[in-house]
Amino acid sequence: MKFFIDTADIAEIRDLAATGLVDGVTTNPSLVAKTGRDFLETVAEICAVVPGPVSAEVAATDHETMLAEGRHLARIAGNVAVKVPLTPAGLRTCKALTDEGTMVNVTLCFSAPQAILAAKAGATFVSPFVGRLDDIGADGMALIAEICAIYGRYPAIRTEVLVASVRNPGHVTAAAKLGAHVATLPPAVLRQMFHHPLTDKGLAAFLADWAKTGQTILRPAKAAAE
Repeated sequence: MKFFIDTADIAEIRDLAATGLVDGVTTNPSLVAKTGRDFLETVAEICAVVPGPVSAEVAATDHETMLAEGRHLARIAGNVAVKVPLTPAGLRTCKALTDEGTMVNVTLCFSAPQAILAAKAGATFVSPFVGRLDDIGADGMALIAEICAIYGRYPAIRTEVLVASVRNPGHVTAAAKLGAHVATLPPAVLRQMFHHPLTDKGLAAFLADWAKTGQTILRPAKAAAE
């Protein structure tokens, strides 16, 4: 499973990218607005930090303007994935951009029929929002299972399931078990995945035992006996 980071915060992206565990970034207008920075400059900087796909969303709702915005975003860097909404105009734009060789992330997916349409339009990624479905009493992971099962029946489908609106590490585990291709994670969720109380407890014990030896690893090795 690939991990994308769902943020427009450059400092967070640089910090997490340094782990070597980040495969891409997703942004949206809300995330960019939180930074208070220029949108196009932010996208360009993110693309320079992360070599994988960087989703940048159009702001228009009509096809002609979406297409113009998508083409403009795609010119920022070769790793831009233009993000369009799952609407008739958005899917028409997806088809046009895909035909031109641009990666497209179709966002705001909340049903299997919508995911089928995204695949038909040639989307590089489709983004089902599991957390938002959970919020209204639906089962977000049931949707992921459904989409993965459908896509798996058709080898010609190249659209990757990008699990979005991830709220906790449990969402990531469940999505991975279902075979989703990508999870896009808020930075806090990725950091939560590193931690377990038994890991912390075990490490503390190891360090305490090592300290008792009075040794250090970073010292010149003794010459081999002749």
